[in-house]
Amino acid sequence: MTDSGKPPSPRGAAVGRRIGIGLMYGLWQPRVLGAWRVPAGGPVILAVNHSHGIDGPMLMGTAPRPVHFLIKKEAFVGPLDPFLRGIGQLKVDRQSADRKAITDALGVLAAGGVLGIFPEGTRGEGDFASLRAGLAYFAVRSGAPVVPVAVLGSTDRPSRLNPALPRLRGRIDVVFGDAFDAGDGSGRRTRKALDEATVRIQERLTAHLAQARRLTGR
Repeated sequence: MTDSGKPPSPRGAAVGRRIGIGLMYGLWQPRVLGAWRVPAGGPVILAVNHSHGIDGPMLMGTAPRPVHFLIKKEAFVGPLDPFLRGIGQLKVDRQSADRKAITDALGVLAAGGVLGIFPEGTRGEGDFASLRAGLAYFAVRSGAPVVPVAVLGSTDRPSRLNPALPRLRGRIDVVFGDAFDAGDGSGRRTRKALDEATVRIQERLTAHLAQARRLTGR
């Protein structure tokens, strides 16, 4: 449930995808590779590197299915608050164990939806060097496969009109990797099992990012 008491809206996420398609393809030139690797149905977690604020909207507009992203609560201000909720996005307090966000995210997966996560927790180098345990928890708890996603090029050249944005009409690569199971098959949710899953996830995400860079030349 969200703060308003309503579950995240699949219909809202579908609307958000259409908005994302219009904006991302209208303002930039996304090149999408491997989108077929995202399972066509059932729960899935998209684990995305994060080096620019445009990465989330870019994935919303290029993923083959509507995505419910876990987004920091600081983004839900003013008119953005009802807008983000309306398009099925999930508010999370990164400084605490946010029970509402956890319930919302697990609800998305239980309903067979797509959950988008920045496993690094915050914007950084976008190299998956430091992962939080949240991704492992959701993956092990739900049993949903994880698809690594590399967004490359969003920090290459800023726009001259607005340096906070990538250069308009610039190419941004979005590379989807092979889906994998984060757990060890035992179904265990102990701290040790989650720590092992986090290591397993980090290895797969780091390897995918390196492969994506080789593939795109970035």
